[in-house]
Amino acid sequence: MPDYKAPLRDTRFLIDDVFDFHGSYAALGAGDATPDMVAAILEEGAKFCEQVLAPLNRSGDEQECQFNNGVVTTPKGFKEAFAQYVEGGWNGLAADPAYGGQGLPHSLGLLISEMVGTSNTSWGMYPGLTHGAMSAIHAHGSEEQKQTYLTPLTEGRWTGTMCLTEAHCGTDLGLIKTRAVPQADGSYSISGSKIFISAGEHDMSENIVHLVLAKLPDAPAGTRGISLFIVPKFLPDTAGQVGARNAVSCGSIEHKMGIKASATCVINFDSASGYLIGEANKGLNCMFTMMNHARLGTGMQGLCLGEASFQGALKYANERLQMRALSGPKAPEKAADPIIVHPDVRRMLLTMKAFNEGNRALAYFTAQLLDQAHRSDSAEQRDEAENLLAFLTPICKAFMTETGLEVTNQGMQVLGGHGYIREWGMEQLVRDCRIALIYEGTNGIQALDLLGRKVLGSQGKLLRGFSKIVHKFCEAQVDHPQLKEHVDQLAVLNKQWGELTQKIGVAALQNPDEVGAASMDYLMYSGYVTLAYFWLRMAVVAQHKLEAGTGEAAFYQAKLATCAFYFKRLLPRTAAHLAAAEAGSACMMSLPAEHFGL
Repeated sequence: MPDYKAPLRDTRFLIDDVFDFHGSYAALGAGDATPDMVAAILEEGAKFCEQVLAPLNRSGDEQECQFNNGVVTTPKGFKEAFAQYVEGGWNGLAADPAYGGQGLPHSLGLLISEMVGTSNTSWGMYPGLTHGAMSAIHAHGSEEQKQTYLTPLTEGRWTGTMCLTEAHCGTDLGLIKTRAVPQADGSYSISGSKIFISAGEHDMSENIVHLVLAKLPDAPAGTRGISLFIVPKFLPDTAGQVGARNAVSCGSIEHKMGIKASATCVINFDSASGYLIGEANKGLNCMFTMMNHARLGTGMQGLCLGEASFQGALKYANERLQMRALSGPKAPEKAADPIIVHPDVRRMLLTMKAFNEGNRALAYFTAQLLDQAHRSDSAEQRDEAENLLAFLTPICKAFMTETGLEVTNQGMQVLGGHGYIREWGMEQLVRDCRIALIYEGTNGIQALDLLGRKVLGSQGKLLRGFSKIVHKFCEAQVDHPQLKEHVDQLAVLNKQWGELTQKIGVAALQNPDEVGAASMDYLMYSGYVTLAYFWLRMAVVAQHKLEAGTGEAAFYQAKLATCAFYFKRLLPRTAAHLAAAEAGSACMMSLPAEHFGL
């Protein structure tokens, strides 16, 4: 298993030099998040992830979660690591101080989540789902519900889940059958079964708070009739402590390709006591608070697993001796050259590095928007941040996981046959990453959301909100002496982005299938252009640092070299996605279903 080392230098580059987190914190009134405090939090978080979580990654994959008569046991060391995590205050880092949190910016919590997810993705699922549940209760719960649930969730004594999917329906939540019957005491009797519930049952906390989608007896059909309920595993007593067992049980856990140490459960509700959160029949609106949190977290998993894979591949490529360089020996004193000298190995490593560092910049920019949306005193700034988040969330979820899977596959390939062998740990990263393209809304659904709802549904407003940022940046850098070629390339693609959108929109007026046919290629095109913008932002800063004189010239030169690789070897993929998106739906919709085969 690759040894994990938190990429703190790259993190500092982004938060200090590219995005100026500290200036943003000051402007948003987050004065407690001083540079010294942020540095200390990152250092301590890195130690916890490197020394506590990373050593449990492979053993967790091998032991898996165990299910016995409704009881789920997590792998050895998981429960103790969670207790240490809670004791260190990490669970409440960005939570509301009114309920025991530290009140630090959401972006700082995301930096820690990245390290957690890279060191041990399965383990990170447990606190990750809890943070989503806390967000939904904080945004939509009554004051009584907040007082009852947020403090123990913040303290880590209780954990949370989101219960959406049922066996007969996945994304189409309008088909759910779970029912909620009003009771005389104001509670609801919840009956039904949910599947694929991450962290739905485990031994790491004293209670589990389920957020459950269900329908009232008189609910309208479809998604307009969905309500959201808090259904705890144990009912809170009058003192807010764990009380009587609720009628909630785990029917089984799934045997999965990856993230095997994360319990994926069938949860049964047999007339369980539940409590309406938010308005009746408006549950999907409430759940989207949690779902968007989860989608950003899932996108981060692509980055996290890609980073772990890159670290393992880079170490191997520097040590593995194989053949001589085509241009002559590079290590003549050795029996052969390290494989990092070979162009194809460099292609794989640079692809990994370019996607990881570009995705990290995208994630941190999105995290900064979360801070602005939650903390800004300006309604205009909050609205702008929310619109950018709405636009970027499906890109984060889908593009970061698609490229994350490519990166983990490349990492396994760098090791050749050893990458396919379990003890090297590289194949686990591929298996763990594969689910990220599927859950929290498949990437096809994210693509439909981006093109259909966010872009065409807003008459292009959300796209223009981001493309104007790119346009202004290109205008400001149009005469950049070293980077002008890349600036011009980005400006052309940014203009083309709007033209492609208009073309699809016009075609969709005649045939709505045009949106579904183009959506995935449209999303990938959008992702490549988005990363190009962030790579240029990083390159401009790196060039400035080099010209100003620095003792870290190699670090900044690596940024410029990787940026050049991205623009020359990866960004041209936009041409293929453009051609495919413009090809229309006829070639995929004309074949009758009965003629596909068999």
